[in-house]
This record gives sequence, C-alpha cells and structure tokens, in this order.
Amino acid sequence: MKQDADLPRVCYRGFTLIETLVVVAVLGMIAVMATPSFVAWHVRDQVDARARALLSTLSYARSEAVRRGVRVTVCRVDAARRCLASGQACRVGVADWSCGWAVMVERSGMPTPTVLRAQTELAAVSIAGTQTNLTFTPPAGQLIGSFRSFDIAPQFPSRATQGQPWRRCIRIAAGGRPRIADGACGATS
Repeated sequence: MKQDADLPRVCYRGFTLIETLVVVAVLGMIAVMATPSFVAWHVRDQVDARARALLSTLSYARSEAVRRGVRVTVCRVDAARRCLASGQACRVGVADWSCGWAVMVERSGMPTPTVLRAQTELAAVSIAGTQTNLTFTPPAGQLIGSFRSFDIAPQFPSRATQGQPWRRCIRIAAGGRPRIADGACGATS
C-alpha cells in the first residue's frame, strides 16, 4: 500500500464530452445564422459579375465597330449561339437577356455572321432589356435607335435580396457608351 502513495499522480488535460458538445452546438448556431448572409452575398456577387460582363460586352462591341469599320451586333442567343429573332422569347419573355448574348459581325461574302464573343446563360440572374438586337455602327460606334437600358437583378429574390441594393442598371446612350449604376432602371425601352 505504501508503494501506491509513492507513484506520481497522472493528471489528464483536455475537454470533457459536455464541453465539446456545447462548442459544437454554438458553432452550429453561428453557421445557421450566417447562412442567409452568405447566400445573399453570393447572389449580389453574381448580379455584379453579370452586370460587368454585359457592360464589357457592350463596350467591346462598340470598340469593334470603330476598329473594324463595320456594323457590330449584340444579340440574345440560344444554346447553339444563334441570335434569337426579335419578338422570340428567351426564358421569361421577349425582353429577357438571361439566356446569354453574343457579339456578331457580318463579313462580306459570308452567309452567316461571325461570333466574336459569346456569354452563356446564368440561371441565377435576371436581365431585362430591349426586345431587339443592339447594332453599333462605324465610324464612331453609335448605337442605332434610341437610348437603351438593362435591368440586372436576382432571378429568384428572397427576403434578404429584395430591393434596390440588389439590382444594377446599364444604360446605353445614343453615342453607344454604356454606363452602370446601382438600382433598377425600368429596362423596358
């Protein structure tokens, strides 16, 4: 018996099962509370990215009209990258650009236009715009027609992603220069 008293005491350090379960429960609650914010951030990021992609496409089309000295058209496209006819519905309607778009240039002697750049569909973002194609003309890259605008918003807005902060507006002046702004613009021109 005396020998047991001479042995050093072993002290275990660590967490008990109860402490570990409390930490896991707290982390779970934080994750549940943070999920809507993360989803809303992701949707806003997609709207911003799609707005920047459309803005850069419009600027590119204008610059190609000036550089090449020919008419350059931006049109809504189907899955095969063919321009949709005016009045033909994309996904939601005839003014829907969510299905994607392409920059086309007609070359003399070629029966079909050449695709310079194409953008595919992004189902999470809605783009409402003009019902017709946009044609930029040389020598200064003016846009044929009147002022145009595009309204970019989440396709399926939730309570967290409703309202003006989640929308973007791209306006194109008759001179062909596109501008982007926060908020909706009533894009049915």
